[in-house]
Amino acid sequence: MPKCTLHHVRMDKIKQEYIREICFDISKEIILPKYKNLKDHDIKYKNGTDLVTSVDIAAEKELEKQLLKIIPNSNFVGEEAYSENKNILNLYNDNNYCWTVDPIDGTTNFVKGKDKFAIMIALTYKNKILYSWIYKPLIDEMCYAIYDQGTFIENKKILTKTVSNFNQAIGSISTKYWEDNYLDQLKILKNNFAEVRSYGCIGFEYIDIALGKRNFAILSKLSPWDHIPGILIVREAGGADFDFNKQSYNFTLRNKNLIVGNSEQFNLKILHKLGEYS
Repeated sequence: MPKCTLHHVRMDKIKQEYIREICFDISKEIILPKYKNLKDHDIKYKNGTDLVTSVDIAAEKELEKQLLKIIPNSNFVGEEAYSENKNILNLYNDNNYCWTVDPIDGTTNFVKGKDKFAIMIALTYKNKILYSWIYKPLIDEMCYAIYDQGTFIENKKILTKTVSNFNQAIGSISTKYWEDNYLDQLKILKNNFAEVRSYGCIGFEYIDIALGKRNFAILSKLSPWDHIPGILIVREAGGADFDFNKQSYNFTLRNKNLIVGNSEQFNLKILHKLGEYS
C-alpha cells in the first residue's frame, strides 16, 4: 500500500474524534480499572530504576494496534517498546509517518494513586511534529495541537500568557541526569523563582505552560515520548523552546537539555541568568 501524502493524512485521515475515542476506550478498559487497584505482580522496574506496570504495557500495545489502523504502514515508537529495543529511535529517520506514544505519562503517580497521569501521542514526519494529543483519563479531557493551526482543549483554542519577572514565575527543573557543571548552576538558579515544583507528569506541565498557569520547565534526559507531544502543544499556544545552545527541540538530533516556556524572551532570560553562574 503506498504511503499517504501529507495533505491526505492531515485532511482526511486524522480526525480528532478517532484519537479521542481510542484514548477513552483504552482508559475505560485498561487504565482506570487498575487505578488504585494494582497488585504486586502488576508493578516492575525496568533499567533497575524506572517503574513500569502491566497497564503501561497493555495500553501501549492497544495504542499501537489502533493508531496503525489510521495510517497503515506507519511507524510506531513507544516508551515500553524502546525498553526492549533501543534501535527503534532510528525510525524517526525513515521517510514515513511515525506515531510516538507514552501510554501512561506519570507512571509513579498512577502507581501511588495520585491524580496526575496522562496518555500522550504524537504524529511526526521526519523531524516535523504534525499533531499531538495529551489525554487526562480521570477527567476525560483532551488537549491537542495541530501544526500551524493552534492548540486546543476540548476544541477551544488556547493561547499562553507569560510573566516578566522570575519572582512571579512558577515551573519545574529536572533534578536528574545533568552534567556536573550544570547541576551546581541550576541549584543556584532555582532560588530566583517564585516556585519550583514538578508534577511528576510532564504532560500536565506542558498543558499548564500552554495555558499560562505555569511559566517554564528546564529539562534533561529528553526521551521523545515525554516531550514530542508537549512541545507542539506549547509551540502552537505561543510558547517557545530551545536548549542551552539556543537550538529548538529536535527529537531526531536528541538535544541534551531544554528550556520550555511561555515566550522566547522569558526563556532567554533564564538562559542568561544560568550563564551568570558558570
